[in-house]
Amino acid sequence: MPTHAPPQRDIGMKILIIGATSAIAQETAKLLAQDRTDIFLVGRSQEKLLALEQDLLVRGARQVHNMAVDLCLLDHHQHLIDTAIDRLNGLDTVLIAHGTLSDQQHCEQSVSKTLQELTTNCLSTISLLTILANYFQQQQYGCLTVISSVAGDRGRQSNYVYGTAKGAVNIFLEGLRNRLTHANVNVVTVKPGFVDTPMTERVKKNLLFADPKTVGKRIYLALQGKKDIVYVPLYWALIMKTIRAIPERIFKTLKL
Repeated sequence: MPTHAPPQRDIGMKILIIGATSAIAQETAKLLAQDRTDIFLVGRSQEKLLALEQDLLVRGARQVHNMAVDLCLLDHHQHLIDTAIDRLNGLDTVLIAHGTLSDQQHCEQSVSKTLQELTTNCLSTISLLTILANYFQQQQYGCLTVISSVAGDRGRQSNYVYGTAKGAVNIFLEGLRNRLTHANVNVVTVKPGFVDTPMTERVKKNLLFADPKTVGKRIYLALQGKKDIVYVPLYWALIMKTIRAIPERIFKTLKL
């Protein structure tokens, strides 16, 4: 039996945003602030966190706290989450949005660089999710939302290190979803395609690139619903379905 009744809300009122200074997370946070939520921000830059904190308060957030931390330091995660829960007096929604776009060619030549990218984009997320899943399972309600990527749907020569990290996260989230659904915990995998952000500034832009505001709004809506996997924009669901359907004997000869 649940130990707590789920709160009556459209979205979580006590929200932890990890990787809060990323362009997509900021756009999502701006929408969340308008609902008078309590927000705890986590990122690398104290200066950027303070600026975002002030902006969210102006937009209507009830209270905002922040913590600057290197998320690759996995042994700091428990303290981070405990602090967020303490400052917010509870926690019901988490958005994990941190990551880096791996330099594939550099990774191909360097084991240490590859492992660094896997730690940033995969292991750190899995570490955070493990702690948070146990908290929400005991609480018997909550929402865990992670920004992954369409790159995790199939390995391609142009970004298979990044894709490996996101693919592993996707499978981990699938398992968590199966584990936590009976505990009234939503686990949402968000799979953006190309987004025009500082992280993709070195990538040549085309018509498939989405605006961060569009992606942020889609994530905001996903936090209110019961969806399991959200492709952003929606046309990426069809694109990746097509790519996954290509037989391996053909796929391996393509330059993607």
